[in-house]
Amino acid sequence: MPFKSVLLELVGSVPGATGAIIADWEGEAVDQVGPMDDYDLRLVGAHKGIILGNLRAMLDRIGEDDLQEVVISTRDTQTLVVPITADYFLVLTGCRRQLLGKARFALQRCVGILKQEIA
Repeated sequence: MPFKSVLLELVGSVPGATGAIIADWEGEAVDQVGPMDDYDLRLVGAHKGIILGNLRAMLDRIGEDDLQEVVISTRDTQTLVVPITADYFLVLTGCRRQLLGKARFALQRCVGILKQEIA
């Protein structure tokens, strides 16, 4: 499966992107790319997986089950978390100044490709 090439294209298409990671529902890395340290990127993926799982559980309790994306912004960074399937998700990290609209568009395109590869 060409996950790495899809992730490389994603990171290359978003100005300021510092890493992208595909992880499973437990937060285990499937594949990752980017200038960010590998360990740090895996750690980001695992922690964002916990956040995604908690949000899904909360939404399920109120009868909503279609979580589309999560955007987490700090002073210096921006992280987008997008479910690919019920079992996999994609995380894109970048500097705070990255263009959110371009990142969201690129993520959705990437998710479409990954859904076909995973299925």
